[in-house]
Order: sequence, then C-alpha cells, then structure tokens
Amino acid sequence: MEHKMILSASGWRKVFAESGNEEDTSTTIGITNRRLCALIGETFSQFMISSTGKKNPVVAVGTDTRPTGNEIADCILHALLKYNLKIKYIGIASAPEIMAYAKKLDGFLYISASHNPIGHNGIKFGLNNGGVIEGKTAKLLADNFVLKCNAVNAEEHADEILNFTSSKLKALYKKANSVKKESLKAYEEFISIVITGEEKQKEQKKIFDFISKAVKDKKITILTDMNGSSRTLCIDRPYIESKGLKFISFNDNPGQIVHAIIPEPENLVYTANSMKELQLAGDSTVLLGYMPDCDGDRGNIVYWDEKKQEAVPIKAQEVFALCVMAELSFEYWKNKGNEPKQKIGVAVNCPTSMRIDEICKSFKASLFRAEVGEANVVNLAREKRNEDYNIRILGEGSNGGNITNPSSVRDPLSTVFALIKLLTIRDKINRDGSIQKGLFHLWCDVSNQSDKYKSDFTLADVMETLPVYTTTGVSESRAVLKVKTEDKGKLKLRFQQIFETEWKKLLPVLSEKYKFVKYEAVTTNGTKETSNATDWNNGNGGLKIKFYDAEENCRAFIWMRPSGTEPVFRILCDVKGNKPKTEKSLLDWEISMLLKADKIN
Repeated sequence: MEHKMILSASGWRKVFAESGNEEDTSTTIGITNRRLCALIGETFSQFMISSTGKKNPVVAVGTDTRPTGNEIADCILHALLKYNLKIKYIGIASAPEIMAYAKKLDGFLYISASHNPIGHNGIKFGLNNGGVIEGKTAKLLADNFVLKCNAVNAEEHADEILNFTSSKLKALYKKANSVKKESLKAYEEFISIVITGEEKQKEQKKIFDFISKAVKDKKITILTDMNGSSRTLCIDRPYIESKGLKFISFNDNPGQIVHAIIPEPENLVYTANSMKELQLAGDSTVLLGYMPDCDGDRGNIVYWDEKKQEAVPIKAQEVFALCVMAELSFEYWKNKGNEPKQKIGVAVNCPTSMRIDEICKSFKASLFRAEVGEANVVNLAREKRNEDYNIRILGEGSNGGNITNPSSVRDPLSTVFALIKLLTIRDKINRDGSIQKGLFHLWCDVSNQSDKYKSDFTLADVMETLPVYTTTGVSESRAVLKVKTEDKGKLKLRFQQIFETEWKKLLPVLSEKYKFVKYEAVTTNGTKETSNATDWNNGNGGLKIKFYDAEENCRAFIWMRPSGTEPVFRILCDVKGNKPKTEKSLLDWEISMLLKADKIN
C-alpha cells in the first residue's frame, strides 16, 4: 500500500483531503488514507509499549483545527484501543498544550500539519519530555510504518484495525471536555515556569507582579488574529488578561481559517490592518499583535511603531533575534545585571541569520547550530545542557518563534512574553538609591549602544538597536527551488564542483563588489555541524557557504537543504547590512549554480 507521506522527525505529512487537492476544505479523507491512519496508530501503539515497557501506556491524543483532523483521529483511536493504550483524548489542542500535558503521561500523538495548506495534515509523536521524538528513534518509527505499508496484506490488516469495535471509543469522546480542562491546567502551570524561568510559584509571582505593575502605568493590549487555529480553544485570553494586559482577538472560531496558515508578513497584514484601525479609533494601547499557525506553536509579531504611526509586521528572523536578546537580557537581569555564573548558550538551526551571532557575542554566550528541524535544535540544546551550558532560549530563526527552556516546542506565549518582559522590566531605583537596570538598558550596555537607551523607549527604539541584516524570507517563492535530481547529496556534490570553478573565475569581481576574499563550507546533519567541509555531499543535511572579507569578518552566506516536510529544495541568503540588492544577487547566483548542477546527468 503506497503511503506518499513525508516522514521526518518533525512530523509525518501529506495531503489527506480525499481529492488530493492541498487547498481542499473537505472533511473526508477516503479509504486509502483511513487505512494509512490505522497503520499509523498501530505503529505508534507498538512503539509506546516497547519504549515504555508498559502494557497500557497513557497517551494524549489531540488535533489542530484542520477539517480532516476528526476523521484521522477516529481511525487512529481504533488502533490505539485495539492495543489497549490508555487514551486521554483532548479533541482540539495546540501543540504546546498537548506537549505540556503529556509530561504528566507517557507520551502523545498529535494530528496536525503545522503551517502547511489546509488540505494537508500529519502526525507528530512524542514521549513525556515535552517535545517530539528524537531523530534516530523517529527513523525507526518511520521504517516500521513503511514495512507495514509494504506488507502483502497491508490493506486487509488495516481494515481489520478499522473494524475493531470498543465501547471505550464513545467514552473517550464523552470525556474529551474534562480531559481538555486537565490539559489546559497543565499547560498554564508549565508556561508560567517557561516565561519566568522559576519553578516556585512564589518566585513566578514576583516577576508577574513586576509586569502587572508596569502595565497599570502604561496599559498594553495584545491583538490576535486566531485564524481559526487551535489556540481559539487555548489559554491565551485568560492567561494574558490575568497578567494585567488587555486582549482582543478576531477570526476566533475554531476552524475559521480565513486566509493562508503560515504566519509570515503576507498573512500578518490582517493583524496589522486591524491594529491600525484600533489605533485610529483611539485605542493607543494596542501595541503588540500576533498570529498563530494552525497547531499554535508559532506566532509571529506585529507591533505599533509610534514613530511612523504604522502597524509593522516583524520578519521571522527579527522576531527570533528580539526574543534571544530579550531572554539573554532577562538572564542578566535575574543575576542583578551581571554576567550569569553558569556559561550561557543559544541553540539555533543552520540558516538562522548572523544577527544571532552578534547578539550572542554581546552577551558572551556561545552559539550552537544544528540542521533544520525543531527536533534537531531541541536535541542539540539537550546535549549542550549536559555539558553544563544554560541554554535558556533556542529555535529556528529562519521560521520565527522561539523555544524557551524548559519547553521543547515553539510557543506564541513565550514569544509574546519575551517582548512583554522587554517592554515592562525597566530601570528600577532600589532602596539604597542604586539603579537596577531593565532589560533594554542591559542590552544597550552590553552591545556598546548605551547612547541609544532612553527611559521612555518603545519597541521601535528597541528594533533600531538590533544588528541589521538582509535575509531571504522562508515563505518567499524564491526561497523554494524545485529540482529533478532525487539524490540531493549528489546534487550538492555537483554544486560544489560548479561553485569552486566559478569562485576562481569570479573572485576579482566578488572581491571588488562585496569584499569577499575567501569562503568556508559548513554542513549540518542532525545535531552535528562540520566547519571547513571539503565533501559537500552530506545527503539530505544542510549546506552553508560563508563569505569572509580580509579582516576575517563573515559578510554573507548562502544556504540550501531539501525540505523534510515538503517535496522542495529550500534556499536562503543572509547578508550583513541593509543590502537587498546584494542578497538578491547572491541568491540568484546560488540558484543558477543549483540549476546547472541539476541538469548534469
């Protein structure tokens, strides 16, 4: 039985709509997909029993708000019940919510295709460590599933699972509301630890009191375009309002997906337009907005620029940079403005902009890079924590959003509260007359921009202090390249040969035009980064070419990698400074060389 699924550590995905149209809003998935779901459920059941050593492991099951989610869940639940798993069926849940809830159980199965178009759907698997299963284990799970699909009697076996009946199924649906309450409570408790970095509620309260007091003096309203996502049934409103902030949302009916799902600038425009309308109507408190994707683990930002009097969507790389700056400042602030005693670090994916390199350098933080894939970055952070690093924040800068320890998944609330802390934890005069500097003031000091600090700063002032880079947006059409070569390792090897030839030929021009005098190839596979790579054939891993000037400063890089969740080749360019022409020129050069490599037999 052919599965046609993309199987990666970050999740398994395909178009589940029966028509095969990725924009189809139909709820039906068809018999072939129903059978696949039965085998997916069986694969996960066997994995949970073997990995936990329990006959009846307890797992959470939930969906995002895609139209095919309910039917997929029903098929999978049949399999889980057949194998006697104890199921906590939540119904609609956000990814951060179900992962937080599963920390109290044995694992989870989450039905979602994240930011992919509405006709897509998929599955994420995890144990109780707060994230998806790691790469090697994910491959074993995928291999087992493929074996089941290739079995001679695959269809008959799947039908047997689907025909399995149990009175427990109706009970699961009846209990969904009470399970949902448990899930939300677990998530609320967990996100408070994430935001404050404190386990004890007493210490959490001190930080939240700081925020609440600040917003009494200067009110802040958070605006959200829910776009019908799973966060319509999450804690966002009550949680944000409990901290003294105002909250306004729209498109907030579950499944009311009115525009494209990916939270990039082209879709953040709806939040921006609404923010401007509210500001023009006289509500000057609407300063921050966000739009989550369907599974609610990602939410990029719109802010009100008080200087330009405009609502401005922040690009993914800049959102991540802001959050890294805010959370590293927060670590300094908690240590009374001093460098933390424990060595600090940040884990990111390979194509994250070099903005992060500069921010980390300012805070004396080590920077570690992994291959694209949330699971890779999370596992790299775990490795570095085992080496006694404090990895407070990590993430895929190329995709926006951030993962804040102890969480293992991106979360819009982590992003929003990173910025809320930045705006509200300001300079404080202590009883002895000394000044405890706030987060932005600390950042200005460590980045040698003390002259840019002012007590009445806005987010626009903060944005002006970030390192300036020009970076290809991940959702831009030119960031996706379709190639015919199936073996992507061989394609990169051909690319290497073409690049080395063109580098020698074009070096005088590159030196004069861009100040490039040398390059370095860097490959990433899983959590391993290899500098000065001489063999660029690293399979489906990431490849980055860094360009240096005569002073050993990296001025730009180009990057490429086959997507693990979509049938495309992703490319990107990052250039220091506000240089869109340079970024375009280098990306075009990368594309031309890749297309040449793709034509070679």
